[in-house]
Amino acid sequence: MLIIDTHAHIYAKDEKKYPPVAKPLRPPAGKGAVEDLQAAVKANGVRAVCAIQTTTFYRFDNRYICDSAAAHPDWIAGVCTLDPDDPASPGTLADFGKRYGIRGMRSIPAKDGRLDHPGVRALWKTALDNGLVINVLVGREKTAEVDRMLAAFPKLRVVLDHCMNVKAGPDMAAILADVLRLSRRPNLHAKLTFVPTGSMTGYPCADLHGACLKVIDAFGADRCVWGSDFPNDLWTPKVGYAEHLRIFVKDLGLKDGARAAILGGTARRLWFPRLAA
Repeated sequence: MLIIDTHAHIYAKDEKKYPPVAKPLRPPAGKGAVEDLQAAVKANGVRAVCAIQTTTFYRFDNRYICDSAAAHPDWIAGVCTLDPDDPASPGTLADFGKRYGIRGMRSIPAKDGRLDHPGVRALWKTALDNGLVINVLVGREKTAEVDRMLAAFPKLRVVLDHCMNVKAGPDMAAILADVLRLSRRPNLHAKLTFVPTGSMTGYPCADLHGACLKVIDAFGADRCVWGSDFPNDLWTPKVGYAEHLRIFVKDLGLKDGARAAILGGTARRLWFPRLAA
């Protein structure tokens, strides 16, 4: 079965060449470089990975993502993050796609808090024009704006990062309801990485299984993707890489077709169309 990890963050070992921001979040074990990610994917039978710009470490300095994507086009799809308030960002995004093979952008609201903002719209249009995928990172307070943006760009492929951070507890029903409401937009895809990040327990995160299955049912498996949240000792300290994968391989009780789509088929269509099935 083809397995593609759609959510990994990477951290360069050479911090002189790729300097972090002040007070960065670091992997506790110090293992988050491309080489560490490659070891994790090989150990778990993963064929390819979307490397997501680590804004908590580099902010809008995308050099490590770009260099890593260019050096490993056979198994890494780079996903950058750019400043929507910088008028140069759309041109930078187009250049990243051509020069480094960047295949997507993680979209965040502008400084004034708006997602439905001229700068964000300019970046989404550039992504559409260049065949790139948008990953949108927002909370449920942006549901209406996400809906407007999806309606404005119906042909753009968009992924809802972490499904607006669905989490166990009193807010789960409200967040989940908004995620399910957005599923009516056919160009939106659900990234199911919230299972370990939102769980109040360790593996197998049973308190999020029901919510995850509802998302899969609403979107359809062909619009859902799995991602590891690498490096797991930082982002999912109670759930390791292999355990997170096992939740989707075994514990959720997915049917074979749904499992194949979520773990690889959908991601292949979005970011790796030339990858052998």
